[in-house]
Amino acid sequence: MKGKTAKIRANTALFGALLVFTGAICFSAKAVMVKMAYRYDIDGVSLLTLRMMFSLPLFVGVMAWAKYREGPMRARLSRRDWTAVALLGLSGYYVASLFDFLGLQYISAGMERLILFVYPTLVVLISALVYRQPITKMQLAALSLTYAGIALAFLENTKLTGGSTFWLGAGLIFVSALAYAIYLVGSGRLIPKLGALRYTSLAMTIAALMIVAHHGVVYQWRLFHYPAEVYYLALLMAAVATVLPSLMVSEGIRLVGSSHAAIIGSVGPIATIALAYIFLDEKMGRLQWLGTIVVISGVLLISLRKNDD
Repeated sequence: MKGKTAKIRANTALFGALLVFTGAICFSAKAVMVKMAYRYDIDGVSLLTLRMMFSLPLFVGVMAWAKYREGPMRARLSRRDWTAVALLGLSGYYVASLFDFLGLQYISAGMERLILFVYPTLVVLISALVYRQPITKMQLAALSLTYAGIALAFLENTKLTGGSTFWLGAGLIFVSALAYAIYLVGSGRLIPKLGALRYTSLAMTIAALMIVAHHGVVYQWRLFHYPAEVYYLALLMAAVATVLPSLMVSEGIRLVGSSHAAIIGSVGPIATIALAYIFLDEKMGRLQWLGTIVVISGVLLISLRKNDD
């Protein structure tokens, strides 16, 4: 009986690890799909709007499923809760997504993923500033390691690309990472109350509606004159690189724990680099590879230390 129980636990852990691993790779594919779509002369706001329009029915479906699963145990949202969900959703999925798509017009998919991957370090810094949580020596070492890796990668990129557009793109992506970090810091109180699926789907739905409204104001919803490939890529982004990995990673964390998920999820930047090499012919130099390894090491130190506390 004990042997059978241990086998079930091992299989559950293996399934959870596979979910996190696959989810991380799916998330990583987003930047590559965006770069591929830009070949068809579409702007970042329009592409993001198409992605969110395709995602919206899936978000609503997830909300309906969460409501059915929770039943009478479902927590009611106060006006304050609705305000918090709306503001955090706009930060994490409107501002972050918008600046990410705009930044990808100027830098490679590999560099985009590397810069975005520093968001756990930004969570530590924001928590220290807002909640007065002290930064430990281990966290300080991890922060130093992470930004040293970014500096190494930047050094080689500036040599390869040269112009100011690289710095513009890097700045936009960093703002995206900062906005997502703010979303994560503010989500700590709401997720235990609402549940991860309900909270995430609500926040993403609000952000999607805002993005659609943004496009209406700026571009009057002129969205239906692009080549068919743009719509295929936007649909893939919505299903494969947005909704599906969100569910997979959430379930994987439940099965294996956040510490193990952090280790497995570190495949993200490497997956983006590999996919960008295959589909975009992007190449990385030695300093960029070294910087990538250093950044991943620093982020793992931050993530694992945070999960152990």
